[in-house]
Amino acid sequence: MASPYLENPVDIGAQIVQRALHRERVIRDKQNPLAFSDEHLYERYRFSSEGMLYLCRLLEPHIKNPTRRSHATTVPQMICIALRFFASGTYLYEVGDAEKLSKNTVCRTIRRVVIALQRYINTFIVFPGHLPTVAIKEGFSKIAGFPRVIGAIDCTHIPISTPTKQIEADYLNRKATHSINVQMTCDHQCMVTSLDARWPGSMHDTQIFEKSFLCQRFQEGLFDGLLVGDQTYACQSFLMTPYPGPETKPQHDFNMALSQTRLKIDTTFAILKARFNCLRDLRVSPERASQIVGACVILHNIATIRKERVPNEYDLPPDDIDPFTQDHPAGRAVRDAITAEYFT
Repeated sequence: MASPYLENPVDIGAQIVQRALHRERVIRDKQNPLAFSDEHLYERYRFSSEGMLYLCRLLEPHIKNPTRRSHATTVPQMICIALRFFASGTYLYEVGDAEKLSKNTVCRTIRRVVIALQRYINTFIVFPGHLPTVAIKEGFSKIAGFPRVIGAIDCTHIPISTPTKQIEADYLNRKATHSINVQMTCDHQCMVTSLDARWPGSMHDTQIFEKSFLCQRFQEGLFDGLLVGDQTYACQSFLMTPYPGPETKPQHDFNMALSQTRLKIDTTFAILKARFNCLRDLRVSPERASQIVGACVILHNIATIRKERVPNEYDLPPDDIDPFTQDHPAGRAVRDAITAEYFT
């Protein structure tokens, strides 16, 4: 029974319970969205506080508002808005509700951050990678003993909104949905080392590669090494693909080693899309989709370099191969030579 003669008439037992349940109130600065734990930040933005501070320093010269009038958004707020959209892939009004901002502000902010990130595309996406070529070859060789590899290549479809009627058919892929077909290469650490995100979903992977600047550079003999790809690609002197019908044990061993080595690009796609869920369905035009893909790839490479946490769960994309069997004679010769030297 509480005593009427005490200043604070609460039972001693109740006081003990109150003290046990009491939590110190933490006042957080609303202008500093980074004032949370790394767990909180990673779940929402895919970066730790240190990683987000790095992004703030990197992009501040290009996105900072010239004035603080009318409570203009700060650089950390802008980074959080863009990262929440990339990480969740949700509608803009939902991002605005989460960040306590209007849909129009969210749209403008994401656009500004995407354009700012584009400035660094040639800084963070370089072929054959940021490491010495010898280190990249050794890294790939340790996977399954496949020699001379400096990159794994493949394409992935990014769904987009239905384009205008004039170009709609071009973006209709084999699954009768609209997409852009994005070519990437990666190194043995799942860093994206080249990106070509300008092609419609109806384009075949081999066509994209043959039109790419990367293929042109290989044809000019600028790289000392090989790419590995699946049967979607034609086997060339610088691009190894599996034997279409292996008949001997060395050929089977070659295919197995190539498949295990090439798996790095599938893993890269899986991590990229798990890290940035917006890539599972971009409700924007082809041009905007291409720019957002570029921004997400740059952020993925920054996260990889900084050793940010990799998503706990990611699904490898299913095998969806449209075989291309017209291998080049020079490619078959190189493939046979590697089989004879390393898998016999």
